[in-house]
Amino acid sequence: MAHQLKKEGKFRYLEIGEGAPMIILHGLMGGLSNFDGVANFFPGKGYKVIIPELPLYELPLLKTNVNYFAKFLKEFITHKELKDVILIGNSLGGHIGLLYTKQYPEHVKALVITGSSGLYESAMGESYPKRGDKGYIRAKTENVFYDPAIATQELVDEVFDTVNDRVKLIRTLSIAKSAIRHNMGKDLPEMNTPTCIIWGKNDSVTPPEVAHEFHEKLPDSDLFWVEKCGHASMMEHPSQFNEILIAWLEKRSF
Repeated sequence: MAHQLKKEGKFRYLEIGEGAPMIILHGLMGGLSNFDGVANFFPGKGYKVIIPELPLYELPLLKTNVNYFAKFLKEFITHKELKDVILIGNSLGGHIGLLYTKQYPEHVKALVITGSSGLYESAMGESYPKRGDKGYIRAKTENVFYDPAIATQELVDEVFDTVNDRVKLIRTLSIAKSAIRHNMGKDLPEMNTPTCIIWGKNDSVTPPEVAHEFHEKLPDSDLFWVEKCGHASMMEHPSQFNEILIAWLEKRSF
């Protein structure tokens, strides 16, 4: 992503365009560049795209959990003086978006989740401690996608470096376990924020039945499928993801 990363106090983020604030929340193993397709499309459609860098590896271990990341998001939104935000989250980012929306529904105009944790996930952290085996890391990374070619050498190297850094690995496992523990099944029926669910039909991390459960439990939700797609639809099929989302936002007058 060619845009300049802004730094203000403890916050580092990308900010592109002008208009309705659209905050993107990346996943546990996902960088800001995972949302290049969204960041390049929506600023020209009347939206300001903001992608904060979540402090996944910078916090004390006791604060390395989903609850604290929702608190961090609150601090960021307060710092930016934003209102009526549209939250978009993949995987862990979706979970953080769900929790924030539960806690501060008055701040969220709409929520978009794709491959979100919060109900169930086959966490990569469960079996990642095979630290030195790059072939194993490649296979696990490829398994996230329907098309293994999406797992570029750069992405595999990034994951490999993470799991071979003891500090990062401990925090990765802590976050993954926190996401599994923090099940939101009982909270969802009370959450009335309009929610767009975009899901890969071949997601093996958060399988299709998870999307169905989100749709059944969230009172005001719409579910859209992306065929031949794994856990990160905005990466595998960015054009289709954007088409689904812009049509949904226009229909809902956001």
